Amino acid sequence: MQTVQFISVTPEQLQNAIIEGVKLQLEDFKKHFQPKTPKDYLTRQEVAELLSVDLSTVHNLSKRGTLQKLQIGGRVLYLRSQVENSIVKLNS
Repeated sequence: MQTVQFISVTPEQLQNAIIEGVKLQLEDFKKHFQPKTPKDYLTRQEVAELLSVDLSTVHNLSKRGTLQKLQIGGRVLYLRSQVENSIVKLNS
C-alpha cells in the first residue's frame, strides 16, 4: 500500500520546480539531438557539372553501376550523398 505525503509547497514553488526540471531535460535533449538532413537530389546535368564530365559519362557510370540512379516519372535523379561517395581518391 502506498502512502501519500503532503509537503508544504506553494503553487509558485511547485511551478518553478517543474519548470527547472523541464529545462534540464530540454538541455540534455539538445546535447544529444542530431537533426536529419534532407536528401538532396541532383539531375544528370548537375551531376555532370559536379564531376566535371560529359552527360554521356554520367550515363556510362550509371550503366556500370558506379552511380546509382533513381527514376521518378520520366526524370532521372541522383542522391548527392551517393554521388560524392562514388568519388574515389587516387594514390599519387
